[in-house]
Amino acid sequence: MKVHNFSAGPGILPQEVLQQASEACINFDNLNLSLLEISHRSKNFEKVMDESMELTKELLMLDASYKVMFLGGGASLQFAMVPYNLLRTEGTAGYVNTGVWAGKAIKEAKNVDKTKVLATSEDSNFSYIPKGFPVPKDLDYLHITSNNTIYGTQMKKWPVAPMPIVCDMSSDILSRKVDGKQFGLIYAGAQKNMGAAGTTMIAVKEELLGKTGRTMLSMMDYRQHIKAGSMYNTPPVFPIYVSLLTMRWLKKNGGVEWIEKVNQQKAACIYTEIDRNSLFKGTCEKEDRSNMNVCFVMHKPELEPEFDKLWKEANISGIRGHRDVGGYRASLYNALPLESVQVLADVMQAFEKKFA
Repeated sequence: MKVHNFSAGPGILPQEVLQQASEACINFDNLNLSLLEISHRSKNFEKVMDESMELTKELLMLDASYKVMFLGGGASLQFAMVPYNLLRTEGTAGYVNTGVWAGKAIKEAKNVDKTKVLATSEDSNFSYIPKGFPVPKDLDYLHITSNNTIYGTQMKKWPVAPMPIVCDMSSDILSRKVDGKQFGLIYAGAQKNMGAAGTTMIAVKEELLGKTGRTMLSMMDYRQHIKAGSMYNTPPVFPIYVSLLTMRWLKKNGGVEWIEKVNQQKAACIYTEIDRNSLFKGTCEKEDRSNMNVCFVMHKPELEPEFDKLWKEANISGIRGHRDVGGYRASLYNALPLESVQVLADVMQAFEKKFA
């Protein structure tokens, strides 16, 4: 029985990726050994790591000046590692606050050194993306969050800044065409568009490193991880392999340009229904609506139990909204087919006919 999986994360993965990953757990690379029990120093896994790094650079259009890492700790660890590696002891970092995860990044940066919040949309429960804010020229870097999973907003244009831009792309990495060379550093938890939970991708322009003036802890130092090929300690081998399989799937089907068109179709399908349907409304400014996380509520919240019955009967999963927003959230990650989005739109239409 097909389940239409709108989970906000960990998110849906392509079926062929799940099949290949499950086979690797039994017999990886025809070794008659599991991927989970071979040495991460073996040539077989070193090939996985090397290809993962190169394919990441290809899909993000990065050149040789960038280094890619796959580390543990989630994007939450990067909230601390970014300022630790890029913020000078006499410098200042600039942040844009567009939601919970941006707020957590700001908190960690303030624990490292001087940090300024340049703009925020907290005044409207993060229902829009701040624009046109001044950017001081003396910042060490500007940190932004490209997509806000909880609130359903997404940056459609990047800020213009004279310093390196750092971007948390955890929830829309590889979902749309991005010239990664616009950024000094990109990081993303893999568990939404890139692979399985347990690893985080970091791509950094190498020339930015080693200039903070602080004594670095080895495990927090990007240079140590780059030098060791993301194997300074034992890496999360299975999530990295799933990320590789997912990127292979993406490239085989037409790459980022292909999936961007598909994602635009999915977003148009559900937003058109939200705007048409008399029982639902979106929670974000239309110009800032996310193509990944579609947040909407009901005009009559007392009808939510009735709507819940309908979408569950249609084998829809994972659309309850985050507690900070309420209502519903449909996550349209890369592996979710357009068919599933149409099923949700059909359920919303049927609900309107019954209760409007």
